[in-house]
Amino acid sequence: MDKYRAVNAFQKRVGNPIVRTALERGLRIPGYSVLETIGRKSGLPRRVPVGDGLDGDTFWIVSEHGRRAAYVRNIEANPRVRVKVRGKWLAGTAVTMHDDDTRERQRIMGERRRGSKLNSAAVRGFGTDLLTVRIDFDR
Repeated sequence: MDKYRAVNAFQKRVGNPIVRTALERGLRIPGYSVLETIGRKSGLPRRVPVGDGLDGDTFWIVSEHGRRAAYVRNIEANPRVRVKVRGKWLAGTAVTMHDDDTRERQRIMGERRRGSKLNSAAVRGFGTDLLTVRIDFDR
């Protein structure tokens, strides 16, 4: 089994359901938020835990698997998203940033958010094709 399939299987069946459920029930896990996209095929809301990349009216995500991540493909089909950050839902528009320096982005995020350094290390360690996603929140 290749790295992508092994990591994806673990996240899909174990890691993400645990973290997502905890965050949706109000438990705060430093360094994490919940991203809600609309399924590109189903049209239904899809939620996935992501690193807490809040920076003012902008939210940054570094996707471990780039365009292979379902939430990235959902964003490319419909860029309107919501993010649950520290217990509050915020709506915005997402865009993939193929030319962004993902390692520099993670360094900046790690300096600004408690818990983000661990998340950034996990993304780098388990990631196969890093890609930055920027979300601009509605005002």
